[in-house]
Amino acid sequence: MAVYECWCMKAIVLAGGYATRLWPITKNRPKMFLPIGDTTVIDRIFADLEDDDRISEVFVSTNERFAEDFREHLAESPFEKPTLTIEETVAEDEKFGVVGALAQLVDRENVEEDTVVIAGDNLISFDVSEFVDFFEEKGSPVLAAYDVGSREKAKSYGLVDIDGDEVVDFQEKPDDPNSTLVSIACYGFPADALDLLEEYLDSGNNPDEPGWFIQWLQDRRSVHAFTFEEAWFDIGTPESYLEAIAWYLGGDNHVAETATIENSRLGTNVHVMPDAEVLDSDLDQSIVFPDATLRDCDIRSSIIDRETDLDGLNLQGALIGAHTQISNGG
Repeated sequence: MAVYECWCMKAIVLAGGYATRLWPITKNRPKMFLPIGDTTVIDRIFADLEDDDRISEVFVSTNERFAEDFREHLAESPFEKPTLTIEETVAEDEKFGVVGALAQLVDRENVEEDTVVIAGDNLISFDVSEFVDFFEEKGSPVLAAYDVGSREKAKSYGLVDIDGDEVVDFQEKPDDPNSTLVSIACYGFPADALDLLEEYLDSGNNPDEPGWFIQWLQDRRSVHAFTFEEAWFDIGTPESYLEAIAWYLGGDNHVAETATIENSRLGTNVHVMPDAEVLDSDLDQSIVFPDATLRDCDIRSSIIDRETDLDGLNLQGALIGAHTQISNGG
């Protein structure tokens, strides 16, 4: 465990999204619980925060709909720092927006310390402690920034313009981005910056994406950018989840010890989970959840949820929900 002196802070992990673009896979599970190898997306973040002694407590912000899932998950986890805190929403159209929910959490939990805020669906290649080092060094609001390599992709994020490591301009979801460096959902806010959330919202500003708050904040004080180059995935679509698995596996396959693979060919980046059965089938770039059964199937770039039974199917880019039974011909 990393040991540091004197500076202590809180962390907030945002886990309140409903992930409708991943339905039916996430209709009855938080997307943060999607497996990445033998762990989950959010547990990778929890592990980093647990190992950094500067983080005294981790608030996990989720909605009422998934509250019980998180209670059970945290009760069974080895992590000691997380504290569950509940948004009073059960559906997408009731959400306060990320900034609104963050402001409510800060007030509800009486957060008065410097705070790291990170999205629970972020798969990042850097250790969070590296970001905390940067936050501690700057003593100002900071964000993590990544080059997505495509101006079209950049339209979906907050565009960051930097001079050295200082943010000189920030535009949330620009129509015509002039670069490809974007802000990911990982921020460091000094305590006095958190105090500005209420002023920001009371002034009628956008309560949704944190980037709007950063854009507003950047006009009032220095903001710095922690840039990294390896990998980052915002797991909000089937494509991004499959890409994250491919990055993690690096061309290999991950097959659980209790899975059964018989008379089958596995291509690359195939993740087969516990007690799944793959019989007389061909799989490539796909994810098979626990207790699923595939017989005589050709599956590519697809996600097959738990306790599914497929027979004689040829699927490309499919998303098959849990407890589904489909056989060739009906």
